[in-house]
Amino acid sequence: MSQAEIKEARVGMQAPDFEAIAVIDQEFEQIKLSNFQGKYVVLFFYPADFTFVCPTEVAAFSDRCLEFTQLDTQILGVSVDSQFCHLAWIQTSRSQGGVGDLNYPLVSDSTRAISNDFNVLDAATGMAMRALFILDRQGIIQHCTINNLEFGRSTEETLRTLKAIQHIQKYADQLCPVDWQEGQPTIFFGSNSSGPKPGSEPG
Repeated sequence: MSQAEIKEARVGMQAPDFEAIAVIDQEFEQIKLSNFQGKYVVLFFYPADFTFVCPTEVAAFSDRCLEFTQLDTQILGVSVDSQFCHLAWIQTSRSQGGVGDLNYPLVSDSTRAISNDFNVLDAATGMAMRALFILDRQGIIQHCTINNLEFGRSTEETLRTLKAIQHIQKYADQLCPVDWQEGQPTIFFGSNSSGPKPGSEPG
């Protein structure tokens, strides 16, 4: 592979594009990551369907999907399971170890190409690590976290980080300090910094 063909998945870099089969409303659909440019994207990887921690995360993102949609953000979940396994998991109720109907696509990475391109493939298990990326409207990675497999992520922190990204992209002379929440004061810099500004809408 030439240097020009090497894909990178680091903060500040263009996210590697991919095309794969996803389960959407219990139907199989071919999706392409670059088709979501123009929106923010929360792309999260998880190890496997029909496990213990993963359904809590997958269900929690679905339960709060409207909050992300209102921020012009598309959620995509990815694991190395097949689309058939995804469908069976969705068709299984939460009380029976499934996730039920979801409000966002579950992407099948059965070839492990997506996990490999995003550098989150665990070679020892052959599964994706518990990684999360936030992409801006141009497909640039603005945030990345990776948890150990034994503990889940926070939808609340994902929303907080997303709002901070959107705020600083809208207001180029502002920075968001530690634990910043929407509506709180920001740090101003530059010649046009004259005082606090109101909170921003997405964009």
